[in-house]
Amino acid sequence: MPKIEAETANGTVAFEGTEGKKLVLALEDEGIDILHRCGGNARCTTCRVEVLAGDPGEIGELERDRLAMESELADNVRLSCQIHLKDDLKVRVINQASARGMDAGPRPLED
Repeated sequence: MPKIEAETANGTVAFEGTEGKKLVLALEDEGIDILHRCGGNARCTTCRVEVLAGDPGEIGELERDRLAMESELADNVRLSCQIHLKDDLKVRVINQASARGMDAGPRPLED
């Protein structure tokens, strides 16, 4: 099982994730209120994370195209709705509902 370490607005949370599960769902299921306004469809970038260590896997065309629309994003920024857990990861959660005063959005599908 992949070990996940997530830096959040409330401190660092470490947990074991289920291989193949979307990172956004693993974070949410661990009680981290990550934003995901488009429901995990790589349309809005609110679920982005900064990958600090580990291999999040290859970036897909949909994610690459969406991130390319944003300016000034670091090369290690990924959409957590497009990462399927396979290896240990250390990430920084960029947008949290509690910090933004927003509702997280519809729960992404498991797919």
